[in-house]
Amino acid sequence: MPQTPLLTGMLVSRGYNKNLYPSQNQTKEEGYGNAGLCYRDNTLVSGSLEALIHHLVPSMDYYPDMTYSFTFLLSSRLFIHPYELMSKVCYLCVEQQRLSDPQADKMRIRKLAPKILQLLQEWTEMFPYDFRDERMMRSLKELTQRMASGDELYRKVVQQMIQVLIRKLTTLSQYEEALVKVNATATDRLTVLKAKPQAIQRDMLSVCNDPFTVAQQLTHIELERLSYIGPEEFIQAFEKKDPLDNDKSCFSDHKKASNLEAYVEWFNRLSFLVATEICMPVKKKKQRARVIEFFIDVARECFNIGNFNSLMAIISGMNMSPVSRLKKTWSKVKTAKFDILEHQMDPSSNFYNYRTAFRGATQRSRTANSTREKIVIPFFSLLIKDIYFLNEGCSNRMQNGHVNFEKFWEMAKQVSEFMVWKKVECPFEKDRKILQYLLTAPVFSEDTLCLASYDSEGPENNMEKDRWKSLRYVPSPGWGLYVCTRGSAPMRQNLSHYSRMV
Repeated sequence: MPQTPLLTGMLVSRGYNKNLYPSQNQTKEEGYGNAGLCYRDNTLVSGSLEALIHHLVPSMDYYPDMTYSFTFLLSSRLFIHPYELMSKVCYLCVEQQRLSDPQADKMRIRKLAPKILQLLQEWTEMFPYDFRDERMMRSLKELTQRMASGDELYRKVVQQMIQVLIRKLTTLSQYEEALVKVNATATDRLTVLKAKPQAIQRDMLSVCNDPFTVAQQLTHIELERLSYIGPEEFIQAFEKKDPLDNDKSCFSDHKKASNLEAYVEWFNRLSFLVATEICMPVKKKKQRARVIEFFIDVARECFNIGNFNSLMAIISGMNMSPVSRLKKTWSKVKTAKFDILEHQMDPSSNFYNYRTAFRGATQRSRTANSTREKIVIPFFSLLIKDIYFLNEGCSNRMQNGHVNFEKFWEMAKQVSEFMVWKKVECPFEKDRKILQYLLTAPVFSEDTLCLASYDSEGPENNMEKDRWKSLRYVPSPGWGLYVCTRGSAPMRQNLSHYSRMV
């Protein structure tokens, strides 16, 4: 059985192939009942769901292009649950190809089995999280056992595929458990500091005063959290009821985008951590200015590494109102480097400067000889915004009920590029002490940041005075320190808000 090529390698070497013109024994509209597959300029542009499912299933003289498999498996979940799709695929593989017939030609089975096993291997490699559903795993095992019966080579292939899949799912569970422990540790530290406010003496500079090292550890966190985001989460995050599907939601029984949400929470946390470090009430103006300059240097090192997400989180933290209003502190800061970074991340013209720099980093990554130069970590909320607008700008179905596959080609192209970036392993040595601080140090809430800011530099106008009085004399139940959680500014967890955030 031929080895299934990695999707990332395919994309880098051949680009994203949409040329799926039907073979000689097919017409431009390949029929299944009254509906079929429609092509324009040699590219599949629409089709009925049933026809698209048939197009996924191998036959004696046909095997789907991997770009089609990825795109359909990615987008199909908007119309049919993955376990239902797997059930249909199993039925077509067994019944349509007459593999259930005990008198079936052994040569026929021998020719078809490698293709079916390869399709299943691609599915488990590209969308392993689908198989957390027991119904998916049950169908997978039933079909692979049928394909591998009586052939030792196929049995070994199936065994290896299942083992790799189980390892991936086990690693995912361990990652989720680790996140729970990290959040619990941060909560415990928060409880201690609420009971003993004087304990908040430690800060980032006391843990590490080297901007390059901190930028490296931030990159570790970014790449780890990126690596656990499944490609399907970009589709499931924007899932909405389709009137042509009788208001049925495919995702009512499981989390749609938990790893993607956890990554956005990390951006929130880093932004608030930067603001907290600057606004700590024990600091004097000169110390605050030093902290600001330190994080400017960290942000610059993130830019040099290719870590645009941490870069933007740091800039976001320094642009939060409680920090930006500290005029006396900023007067002591050498802002030339910060001005350059802000220019690079300027949101005008749809982030033109950032997109230009990001294309350069992406090109560098494609031709890089070292892992260090392969790192590309996008400004994540802008990536989601682009996918969001693509999703909102085009309907999922055509007027005739066909799936609008032209739309999903473009969505799959963007998601597949992300798949390349998240595969990079961080080349920097881990520093457990710094990582622990970045992940668990308690951070101020928005109200507490404002109070700390006013305590550092008093209110300058009536609006600020009123705000200061309301915070000082009528504290809310959540006053004090907190661990940044879903729904916190500057990036709301409700993913439908991305278009308004960026």
